[in-house]
Amino acid sequence: MKIGIYGGSFNPIHRGHLTAVQSAAQQLGLDRVLLIPASVPPHKILSADSASAQDRLEMTVLATADLACKADVLDIELRREGKSYTSDTLRLLREQYPDDELWLLMGTDMFLSLHTWHEPEVIMNLANIGAFSRTEEGEDAEFAAQKEYLQRQYGARVVTMRNPHVIEVSSTQVRSALPRGGGEEFLTPAVYGYILRCGLYGTKADLKHLSEEELRCVALSYLKPKRMPHVLGTEQEALRLARRYGADEQDTRTAALLHDCTKKLNIDEQLQLCERYGVVLDDMQRWALKLQHALTGAEIARHVFGVNDAVYEAIRWHTTGKADMTTLEKVIYLADYIEPTRDFPGVEELRRVVYEDLDRGLLLGLEMTVEEMQGWGNPVHEDTLRARDFLRAQQK
Repeated sequence: MKIGIYGGSFNPIHRGHLTAVQSAAQQLGLDRVLLIPASVPPHKILSADSASAQDRLEMTVLATADLACKADVLDIELRREGKSYTSDTLRLLREQYPDDELWLLMGTDMFLSLHTWHEPEVIMNLANIGAFSRTEEGEDAEFAAQKEYLQRQYGARVVTMRNPHVIEVSSTQVRSALPRGGGEEFLTPAVYGYILRCGLYGTKADLKHLSEEELRCVALSYLKPKRMPHVLGTEQEALRLARRYGADEQDTRTAALLHDCTKKLNIDEQLQLCERYGVVLDDMQRWALKLQHALTGAEIARHVFGVNDAVYEAIRWHTTGKADMTTLEKVIYLADYIEPTRDFPGVEELRRVVYEDLDRGLLLGLEMTVEEMQGWGNPVHEDTLRARDFLRAQQK
């Protein structure tokens, strides 16, 4: 397996970093890329307005959602004390991947100074070098001379790469633009949303009065990368249903974007939120993570984003349903169920029925849920059974 290694302070990670990673993966035929935020970069001092190590790690994870290649984020340098020397990192990776081909990826400036790094002989013994050149031809005289020197002095294997989609921007420029309302175009939506949500780099967003696009970005920042397509799909499906059945579109969009905002939290984190917001759990909810995220998500939506009662209730009931649901509650429940990335036996029939008759579609969805849960030998929450029985009575 060919593994690319791309490190940096990522303060913040931006589209320039991502185009480089994508180009390297294609040109070197990499099977996987490891993104490694540095704790204490040896080549520069972090700025006074720097994000914390944990924030930089979180933003790097979020950014991988916009990469087509397989990418993972490692915190090995953040867990290590002292300066983040590349030679130490490569030693650890060589132990972890003894039979794989390691490629250290870097830009021109880093490549031209590589011989001055800590233990350069170790670096070039443990990894091949994939270096981006600034010139169209691939190598200028200085670059070519450095390549020849490293090969002769250290026996380095160096491959020159070009980045046809290069974005000429630095993290410093992005940080400077953000407090003035700029910089968004250089960031992925989730990273930009994370910066707004956490107030990084001098931003001062009012989370209770976000624009539609800002809300979408902030909502994405709560998610694992693999969850983002589902939430965006739920937003679009919910809006189609809202237009079909007359639900308020702004409330629909808000509820759809925020419905999974606590989905990635573990059970201890969920229970802490329940305690903070005074959420009383029944016996099943105490151990069912899937049920908890609807309850805590509704609380975050209300207390952090200031949503109205209709949106709060739609998020609150999007997992179990309940008897006598409002149109908005039905729309969010079903959009979550049938959005375009969902693929399970019966989903096409469910979609067809939902767009023919909202209540018949809701009843079918509830019946499918009950059947599935019982098939697994799992208990079904009483609110789901009440919702099903209410609709059955209405259909008679």
